[in-house]
Amino acid sequence: MAVGLFGGSFNPPHEGHLLVAEIALRRLGLDQLWWMVTPGNPLKSRLELAPLADRLAMSEKLVQDPRIKITAFERTLETSYTAETLAFVKARNPHVNFVWVMGADSLKTFHLWQKWREILSTFPLAVVDRPGSTLSFLSSPMARAFGHARIDEDDAGVLWKKQAPAWTFIHGPRSALSSTALRAKADSKS
Repeated sequence: MAVGLFGGSFNPPHEGHLLVAEIALRRLGLDQLWWMVTPGNPLKSRLELAPLADRLAMSEKLVQDPRIKITAFERTLETSYTAETLAFVKARNPHVNFVWVMGADSLKTFHLWQKWREILSTFPLAVVDRPGSTLSFLSSPMARAFGHARIDEDDAGVLWKKQAPAWTFIHGPRSALSSTALRAKADSKS
């Protein structure tokens, strides 16, 4: 079985997140995608973070595809660090082929994530294009450091079969929606 892991704050979740998930399912040939709503992001302020239960409920309302499983299992791990989450998932699911999925907007700061090199050595990575981030696969510190492990986008459907480190950048339709902009718009109406 091939499963995508798509983690984020989803504060709030929106059609842009759903588009990334749908592209990942289709282009990577995944059987499922686990939409992992994180309790918190160490690189973001918790002051404007909606309660986890609210973000879960909004995600469940947004997602209709039964192949996309909404989860918040990180809360039971008591960690906000992706490397620890992925190590847990790998240990608990040794016969599943996982791919870490992220939007290209996260690629520019990926080198700031705790143990980011370890993340790349745990599962293959699929980076899905986002507005304003199309060239990040050329310029980000991760892309430069792991350029040798990049596979062609045309081979994205077999990424889940690859040994990590392996990654690809997937171009396609993009949504200009962002959680930050949606929160700002909601604040301006209050």
